[in-house]
Amino acid sequence: MYDDIVKRLESFGYSTDPTIDDWVIGFLIDKITNTIKNECNVDEIPAGLYQIAVDMVCGEFLKNKGSTGQLAGTAIKTEAAIKQIKEGDTSITYAVAENSEGAVAFDYLVDFLINYGKPQLATYRRLVW
Repeated sequence: MYDDIVKRLESFGYSTDPTIDDWVIGFLIDKITNTIKNECNVDEIPAGLYQIAVDMVCGEFLKNKGSTGQLAGTAIKTEAAIKQIKEGDTSITYAVAENSEGAVAFDYLVDFLINYGKPQLATYRRLVW
């Protein structure tokens, strides 16, 4: 799963640094794997949920990196574009309706990765008696 996560992150423009990111990715793999196994009440992640698990790990990873400011200098844009600046009484207006870059697009990507497949978990859920 680790290699697929690294490749998926690269597809978004983030190149992993093994010395920094390995532990975080490993932790998130365990976290998401346990979440899916607990939600579905199974011992292993079903094959049909593998890609969803990879995306969920990537979403959590990007969310953590973005919220701590560690994505600066990467190809991923997390800041909103500035639309207007006033100098008298200092006022800055951000462009909130960005389509391809900025905070709105980043937040949408992270939300999509984390939440997209959650309804599919119910398909693999087993009841506890």
